[in-house]
Amino acid sequence: MAEQADVTTCRYPGCENPPARASGQPGRPPEYCDDDGHNRVSAWRERRRLDAERQGTVTTDADAAQPVTMARVTVAEQVRALAAENARMAGIAERIRQALATVGDPAAAEAELEATRAAAEQRAAAAEARAAAAEQRAGQAGRLRAQADQAAEEMSEQLAAAQARAVQARDALAGAASQHAAETERARADAEARIAAAEAGRDAARADAGREREAARQAGQEATRARSAEAAATAEAERARADAARERDELRAAAERARADSARALEQARADAARERDELRAALESRAGAIEEARTDLRARADRAEAELDTLRRERDRLRAALETRAGAEEHAPGKAPRRTRRSAAPPADSRA
Repeated sequence: MAEQADVTTCRYPGCENPPARASGQPGRPPEYCDDDGHNRVSAWRERRRLDAERQGTVTTDADAAQPVTMARVTVAEQVRALAAENARMAGIAERIRQALATVGDPAAAEAELEATRAAAEQRAAAAEARAAAAEQRAGQAGRLRAQADQAAEEMSEQLAAAQARAVQARDALAGAASQHAAETERARADAEARIAAAEAGRDAARADAGREREAARQAGQEATRARSAEAAATAEAERARADAARERDELRAAAERARADSARALEQARADAARERDELRAALESRAGAIEEARTDLRARADRAEAELDTLRRERDRLRAALETRAGAEEHAPGKAPRRTRRSAAPPADSRA
């Protein structure tokens, strides 16, 4: 702090008293008041104390008693800290150079691209496998459709067999009716001949006629049963035809659904494979852009770190030169007493100007 030439009050911090009267001897006029505790040394200590109080730091007795020595110690510590920081910054710069070397290494980029390409090929193979599975399901649907057609053909054959059985039953019924009519005619003729030939055997003829009537009644019952069997066979054939038609329709509908499902699955698998291929291509392009941005950012950081390292080196050299200059100036200062120990003697109690 530069000292002023014209002083109207005591130079001691906080003191408003006027300076002491001049003694009339040559030299600078007094700058401090008549208080013995107000002098250049005590004022310097008070200013240091006030500065430390404003900055929130704590000063020791050694700082107050040996300010130059403590300042030298502080400068030495700061120089060592600067050297340590310099080494740390050098390590950071070396790690940045290594990272930049890795970023700019074509082999590393090729390895990453190869890994990404392998992953893409695996996903494409999985998509192809899904497509193959869909095609296999489509083949299974075709086989199911063939089985359905075969079952429909078998049902048609069964229907034809049922119809043939119904025709056979109808023919049997017609044969039975014809046979019954012939037998009835023969019985009637025999009865009339017997009645005309032998009036005396009327009772026997009546008994024969009764037996013939019973036979005719039984034949009629057989004809009725035959007609019932024909109706049942016809109804069974109709039911078989309806069942065959319904099963054929159901099998065809199932085959169509299976075909549609397989077509949708195949289309979905192809769409998924195309989407995954596009996503992988976009991911590869994005990864390449990110790698390029990271390379640019790391190069900029390395440049800044080298610039900061150069600045710290220049600051270290400047502080070292200033320290050496000041130490040389203090050692060659005129009127300076030789220094026997690291601790200097305490200043006198009264060192007013």
